[in-house]
Amino acid sequence: MSAPRDTAGVALVGYGMGGSVFHAPFIEAEPRLRLVSVVTGNRERGAAALARHPGVRVERSVESLLDRLDGIDLAVVTTPNASHAAIAAAVLAQGRPVVVDKPVAPTSDETRELRALARSAGTAVVPFQNRRFDGDFRTVADLVSRGVLGALHTFESRYERWQPGTSPRAWKNDAGPGAGTGILYDLGTHLIDQAVVLFGRPQSVAADIAVRGAASRVPDDVFVALGYPGGPRVHLWMSAVAPDLGPRFRLLGDTAGYVKWGMDVQEALLVAGHSPREPGWGEEPESAWGEVIAGAERRPVPTRPGAYGLFYAGMASYLHDGAPPPVDIDDAVLTAEIIEAAQASARDGAIVPLA
Repeated sequence: MSAPRDTAGVALVGYGMGGSVFHAPFIEAEPRLRLVSVVTGNRERGAAALARHPGVRVERSVESLLDRLDGIDLAVVTTPNASHAAIAAAVLAQGRPVVVDKPVAPTSDETRELRALARSAGTAVVPFQNRRFDGDFRTVADLVSRGVLGALHTFESRYERWQPGTSPRAWKNDAGPGAGTGILYDLGTHLIDQAVVLFGRPQSVAADIAVRGAASRVPDDVFVALGYPGGPRVHLWMSAVAPDLGPRFRLLGDTAGYVKWGMDVQEALLVAGHSPREPGWGEEPESAWGEVIAGAERRPVPTRPGAYGLFYAGMASYLHDGAPPPVDIDDAVLTAEIIEAAQASARDGAIVPLA
């Protein structure tokens, strides 16, 4: 599709950490997009949106936005997970494309329904998987694509934190059916998506899922193994209760390995108030680079710059040039299927095949 103006108008539904930190700065940094509207029922957040984005229109409800879609070419949904599907469906029904935070919806069935709605409306529902553009993952994808490590037989990936006694935000600690909460739906969604980008659809899933934090009512410590017969062993860890953090990535091939510690720098920069327009955005200090290792030989590998802005550059190309969206909804369907298989595996103590 083509946007009718030089800059495509964007409505941002939700202005918590997701909207204010991970979306708005990159929408504003993309020259072919324009932040027109922010939807929030929270008056303090609305005031913050007006202060940070002069000229933006603050809507108090999704219904108010839907009544005023003139000038809106794209809606971005960054609200609690359980509300994603209904909001996205309402936007799609108006013929507008929609970006939806991960997970697109708490179930694979809901995700498929949104995919069908988008196709019937001749538009797109696009998963927001910004961590495809983490600098460390971009580096790993480059090493794998170039065969630097030889034939890969082990792929380990972790998002671990140490948050003892910390109570998650209320909506993230909702254990009710359909809430789509817990670390598997949060950090785990990114880990699974990255594995899918590299290796495609697994043939089986095995998982261990636990609730360990004293204040937590939802899973906060999860291990997932994806089966790729003839391919690498893929192990994914996600935890909020890890007093000793493992390597972010550990890859082993038949000629070399790669180990990377620490997290992509972009989230910390954003939380500290930095702008993606700043020179050197996403660059990591040499002291944090990973290493290619073969026995006693160790070679530092410069980490590619983190580049969350590439997601919204891709959305601008979709709106203006008819390019494919930067993330395919089929990948979100597969991620939801893997999450459901992981839950079944943990419940039944069995390896679950994927059809």
